[in-house]
Amino acid sequence: MKTTLQIDIKKVEKSRLSETDFDNLVFGQSISDHMFVADYVNGEWTDLRIEPYAPLQLNPANATLHYGQSIFEGMKAYKNVEGEILLFRPDANQKRLNESAERMCIPEVPEEIFMEGLFQLLDLDRDWVPSKAGASLYIRPFVFATDDYLGVRPSQKYKFMIFTCPVGNYYSKPVSVKVETKYTRAIEGGTGFAKAAGNYAGSLYPALLAQKEGFDQLLWTDGKKHEHIEESGTMNVMFVIDNTLITAPVNTGTILKGITRDSVLTLAKESGKNVEERFLKVDELENALKEGRLQEAFGTGTAATIAHIAKINVNGKDYILPEKSDTAFSYQVLRKLDAIKYGLESDTYGWIQKV
Repeated sequence: MKTTLQIDIKKVEKSRLSETDFDNLVFGQSISDHMFVADYVNGEWTDLRIEPYAPLQLNPANATLHYGQSIFEGMKAYKNVEGEILLFRPDANQKRLNESAERMCIPEVPEEIFMEGLFQLLDLDRDWVPSKAGASLYIRPFVFATDDYLGVRPSQKYKFMIFTCPVGNYYSKPVSVKVETKYTRAIEGGTGFAKAAGNYAGSLYPALLAQKEGFDQLLWTDGKKHEHIEESGTMNVMFVIDNTLITAPVNTGTILKGITRDSVLTLAKESGKNVEERFLKVDELENALKEGRLQEAFGTGTAATIAHIAKINVNGKDYILPEKSDTAFSYQVLRKLDAIKYGLESDTYGWIQKV
């Protein structure tokens, strides 16, 4: 990538790489050696640097701590058999970050800063990208307000950072979910489409209640009448009913425009699968479960890629989904995505960028 950016690099004195057990990776626990940092001051992004990963020092009056002006992204890097690092659709993450930024009154991060900071960070920490099958390097870009001011207004200063961590599978088995008809994740006119920190904070309590009942996640419904399905936990959700793939549209402002979601839909349409981007009503889901017409249900997201759903609770009743063979659509599309991400199959979509 050609760039005119000057990024100062300060390397760690001693890497933590040898202390990391790559055979037993817990999601989000092992952090790589370095992080990229840029500061927004006086209307521009300045002081671009890569430095050793370390705690931040914050003023108690920091605006983010009080008013939640914070956004983030989640993406992954993979290693192919030649040892090259492959990034999956980083341009889509960059664009989505700025869509979130606009909604949260945060200045956009220029594409050049996002991409060059990311590429140089990955190049420096390339040994942290796992080579084991099923493992990857999770990448967390984020922006947060840094004004030390208690007045309620958009901050005038911000920090953009990227750090990474090697990870294994997010879910080790199919998940059980409960249709949520009391609490609300998002509503039209809100921030549901943005990857804003507050969205996740607000989802924790109802998710905790569901976990106490034995469920892994929730199926979120609309915030007005709780009549139709929107998302599953922190993922987009898809259903296969009567051989048709159904998933909620992302034009209402309540649902995150998932990059994995978009990739799955692209592959589904290319394979000739019937696809409907529409809201699935709760009673329609319940009837399909009762009548045995729901063949598959799964979440899509960066962390899990495809999270198979084994049980759905609707109106207090559990429904066990039929066991799926490896010819099921969700398994086929998972294999296809993994083959592209790990460089085992040619990328005809322009999704992969090499570092």
